[in-house]
Parts: sequence; structure tokens; C-alpha cells
Amino acid sequence: MGLIVHKYGGTSVGTIERIMKVADRIIQYKEAGHDMVVVVSAMGKSTDVLVDMAKQISPYPSEREMDMLLATGEQVSIALLAMALHQKGYDAISLTGWQAGVTTESIHGKARITHIETERIRKELARGRVVIVAGFQGVSEAGEITTLGRGGSDTSAVALAASLNADKCEIFTDVAGVYTADPRVVPTASKLDSISYDEMLELANLGAGVLHPRSVEAAKTHKVRLVVRSSFTTEEGTYVEEVAHMETGRVVSGVAHDEDVAKVTVVGMPARVGTLSRLFNTLADHQVNVDIIIQSSYDAAVTNISFTVAGSDLKKTLDTLNAHRDHLGFEKVEYEEGLSKVSIVGAGMVHNPGVAAEMFRVLAEQEITIKMVSTSDIKVSCVIPAEHTERAVRSLHTAYGLDVAETAVVHGV
Repeated sequence: MGLIVHKYGGTSVGTIERIMKVADRIIQYKEAGHDMVVVVSAMGKSTDVLVDMAKQISPYPSEREMDMLLATGEQVSIALLAMALHQKGYDAISLTGWQAGVTTESIHGKARITHIETERIRKELARGRVVIVAGFQGVSEAGEITTLGRGGSDTSAVALAASLNADKCEIFTDVAGVYTADPRVVPTASKLDSISYDEMLELANLGAGVLHPRSVEAAKTHKVRLVVRSSFTTEEGTYVEEVAHMETGRVVSGVAHDEDVAKVTVVGMPARVGTLSRLFNTLADHQVNVDIIIQSSYDAAVTNISFTVAGSDLKKTLDTLNAHRDHLGFEKVEYEEGLSKVSIVGAGMVHNPGVAAEMFRVLAEQEITIKMVSTSDIKVSCVIPAEHTERAVRSLHTAYGLDVAETAVVHGV
């Protein structure tokens, strides 16, 4: 017996029937004597519907009003799940992010949690209730509703688990755990029994959608016992832990991909000390996240700097650069859309030379152009044309011996 935090994604609560099944699962834990805090995402694709409605009114709606709009999706889910538990004879209460004491930065759309005041939740647990919290949202010190970015319900769950000193945080999704690749792209991907925080963080940052990167970061920082498992089966999931017991001889743990990538090149910047600092501080001040960076010089006086951003951030990036052209002193900006990033990840790469060379060989055999490369001790990433993404992922998955005979099952698609 103990305190357990559950998180259910949009697919898991996508219909009333599924909400009732989630209620049944929660009841099983409650009957076993556990205190339960449940974090829920918006139903199915309802967030996408809200975004589409906003875009029909304005192509660039106010970030504050978007947070006001998108936060309503989770309120629907938490209320319906509380009603389902009531109907089955169990006491439950739904709480929005601000009611649950989740305080964030004063940034709209991508706020980070600063702290959680758990007094309200603890009082409700003491009354024997299941506490259902709206994921993805919080409130700033100024009293403004904020959202944590897409996938932020994972972060909400881990942050709550850390603040409440929970025994375990279980993330329920439409797959049975963490796979060696997206099962939707590679049907022969295998489920991992365990994976290290560092490997999971790399996979999440590189496009693996099963966990939000900030949730993994928080879990590692606060040593939260994290499990990823299916909401549609009782199968054991994947444990994310400090040191994973990976299969002997497996150098690469997984292949990840991100199809929302754009390349930006700032041409003709002054080649002097402070140029990089000035450029990237300007972008950071406007909430632009930069990934791969390459600097090239063809003239002693000037330098070209290329970097990648999320495709969805391309317009903001270009607008920011053009607005600060005089301050930065560049000649022009070039950009390329329609790109993706394909990455291999594995703690075993540290002690095995030639892993990157094998990746380049496989992509060359597939006649796939590599635009940019980034490496670390446990990952290699290549930026390629987006139309070759699936072929690249499947070829790499096979080349590193990750295929299995059986087909992975993905629910809710």
C-alpha cells in the first residue's frame, strides 16, 4: 500500500467507454489499499480541435487566450472521470491545475512548473477520495492560467509524484511501454523492460512521443520511480530508472525521429568574439529553442551559422532574426523546411567505435542525403529530407539488430 500517481493520455480517455475502463483500473488500485492521484489529458484529439477553431479566427492568436482555450480540454476529462468513479460508488474529486496548487512561470504555451502546493491534494486524500488533476496546466504567480506545452501532462504527473513523495508514477498510454522505435513506423519494434533516465531523456528529446522530455528530466532529478505501460492491457511496462539492465551486447537501445524540423542559416555574421552569444541569446529571449548548430567560415571577417528549430517555430525564428538584423549584423537569412531528424540512442555507444559510421553507411545505401549531424556520448542525430524518414528509421532499426519477429500492438489509432 502507498501513494501512486497515474497519468492517462488522450487516447486512454478518448471515449466515454474508455473513461469507464480507466475508472475500473483506478478502482483496482484503490481496492488494493493505495491512495490515488490521477492526472488526465484532454480527450482524444480534442486539443487539436480547439487549436483548429482558434486558427479559423486568427492565424496567430494571443498566447494568453490560447492557454485559456486549451486548458478547457483537460477540465472535460477530469470531470467525466470523477463522474465515472462516482457512478461506480467511489468518492473522487476533480481539480484544475490551479486548484491542485500547480504554480508555473509566467510564460504562455511552454511554461515550466516552479512549485506545487500539495495541501489541497493531501486533504482530499485524507478524506479517502481519488484526486483527479488536470494535466498540462497550472497558474502563474500573477494568477494567469498557463499551459506546459504539448505532452505536458506527463510533466504534471511526475511533478506531482515528486512533490507528494509518491511510491510510483505510472504513465498509461496506447502502447505497452517504451519501444526500440515508434511501433507505428516499425511494426517489429521491441518493448524494453527497462531504460536509463539518460537514454529515455535522449529519446524523448529526439522525438519519441511516449514521454515528454521535461517529465523524464524531472523524474531523474527527483528520483521518481517511473513506469510506462498500456492502459488497454495488464502487460508489464517499461521501467525508467537510474541504471537500466539492458540486453547484453545491445549497443543501440532505440531509433527516434522528429518530422517537425527546419534548418536556418544566418549568412555573413561578423566573425568576432561574442557573435554566437549575441545570436542565440536573442533567440532565447524570444522563446526559440535551437537544436543542432554548425558554424562555417569562408572569409576571415564573416561567418555563417546554421541551426535547426522546430518547424512550428520557423516563422517566429525568422521574425525575430529580421527584427534584430541591425543588432546582429548579418547579411541575410536562408531557411529550409520539410526536414526531419533521425537519431540512434544507446548507452553502449560510449565503448563501441564505429556506431556513427554504420549509421552513415546505412543512410548512404538508402541514398538519403544528410543535411546536418549532431553527436553526444549516447546518441547520433542526422537531419534528412522528411520524405525519407520512415525508410531511414526502418533501415537503421534493422541494421542495429533491433527487429523482432512479432508485431507491436498500438491501440487507439
